[in-house]
Amino acid sequence: MPLSIATWNVNSILARLPTALAVLKHVDADIVCLQEIKCEDARFPRLEIESMGYNVATHGQKTYNGVAILSKHRIEEEAPGLPEGEGDDHARYLECVIAAPGGPVRVASVYAPNGNPVGTEKFSYKLAWHDRLIAHAERLLALEEFCVIAGDYNIIPRDVDADDPASWRGDALFQPESIGKYRALANLGYVECFMQADGRPRQFTFWDYQAGAWRRDHGIRIDHLFASPQAADRLTGVSIHRDARAMDKPSDHVPIIGAFDW
Repeated sequence: MPLSIATWNVNSILARLPTALAVLKHVDADIVCLQEIKCEDARFPRLEIESMGYNVATHGQKTYNGVAILSKHRIEEEAPGLPEGEGDDHARYLECVIAAPGGPVRVASVYAPNGNPVGTEKFSYKLAWHDRLIAHAERLLALEEFCVIAGDYNIIPRDVDADDPASWRGDALFQPESIGKYRALANLGYVECFMQADGRPRQFTFWDYQAGAWRRDHGIRIDHLFASPQAADRLTGVSIHRDARAMDKPSDHVPIIGAFDW
């Protein structure tokens, strides 16, 4: 049975709700991981989303951050926040177990720290947060489950994942230490779905609002789906919904969707 899992940094669900609903309708994924919902749980537009056939889990925060998971199948378990995060009140991680028809699916929505500027506490926080993610992801592997950790990782993995790599050399998204965290996750045994199913250069998921980035196709690829071996074995394809960036009041990110045979 086919199962589709999408990830999308919506950049404020309330500020662009009509656009978000239109994108969700077009993508029509079974499971959608959202990032930067930028609202507390009580303000999330649950009724509008539920009317589209989704069950909803949120881990929100006023004004900043916030993640959500939408599922057309029953959500059986919800776990907000990464372990070992004492004192970290950023709403950046939500994990759910979903009762999919082919069996339970574990999905996490990730909004990793940006980390700029390099050399500050923000960059140190970025690297430490990724270390916590990697440690937790390793524990999840031991469960030997169908698991997808999807989201905005704020990491450009390769030169060909940026329109102008040189312009990103000083950015936290493109530092060797940041790319090292991406590779560490893969080295555990997770598969980055785009790289398995496609891997072509210049397949961007983010275009800045400034300097005509969308019109000039000055983008980067920073949104990723990492699949456990049990999920990667069932991956049949990956697509990027570029058209979402051309809509009225768009997010600066677009959805990337993994298709699985489950």
